[in-house]
Amino acid sequence: MSLPLMMLSDWHVIVLLFIVVLLFGGKKLPEVARGLGEAMREFKKASRDIHDDPQPTASKPTITPPSSAVAAPQQPSEPKQG
Repeated sequence: MSLPLMMLSDWHVIVLLFIVVLLFGGKKLPEVARGLGEAMREFKKASRDIHDDPQPTASKPTITPPSSAVAAPQQPSEPKQG
């Protein structure tokens, strides 16, 4: 059961912020917020890209090695008799 954020009172928000500060510490909070902001920007960019280009590419190009790197098949050698 999830509660909408609007149902939280002021005291609930204060208690949650206090717990977050205790968990991460005051010095670490700006780093956490910055990382969260960057992650949200990347997510929005990716979802916008998917929305703008809904057609998947038909076929991906295959990478073939240069002809000099491809070895010619060898004939099986005869067993040596000792």
